Amino acid sequence: MSDADVILAPLSGTIHPLSDVPDPVFARGMVGPGLAIAPTGEGDVDAVAPLSGTIAKIHPHAFIVCASGVNVLVHLGLDTVKLDGEGFTVHAATGDEVEAGQPLITWNPRDIEARGLSAICPVIFMETIAAIEHLVGDGEQVSGGAPLARATR
Repeated sequence: MSDADVILAPLSGTIHPLSDVPDPVFARGMVGPGLAIAPTGEGDVDAVAPLSGTIAKIHPHAFIVCASGVNVLVHLGLDTVKLDGEGFTVHAATGDEVEAGQPLITWNPRDIEARGLSAICPVIFMETIAAIEHLVGDGEQVSGGAPLARATR
């Protein structure tokens, strides 16, 4: 397995199947296959680039990184678009080249929950031409920046 094939966890937390996400668009896999991470820890959290590549789109609440036929969407919490960026600090821009593990957005999952929103983070493999093998199982803990999945072509 080469480093180029590894997809990193964008943040620390507990792995859940997409079907556990309390949003039917994600839960039914309508955006694409993937998994979800329920963030752990307190205070501010950096969401990192899951792979080296180009930021196709970045918003305070979500980003997409693309590289070699692998496109990863990370959505920070649910319905967080309603916050209009409040509580999120963006460290990159659409079109930027990023390295795997590079901090892209800082946010506080506990603040999101205190606002009555879910902090669970769907990690979606969209329009990906590679097969994705999950390296961390449902219910397991993962650290931000640690291997989460592997893309095989």
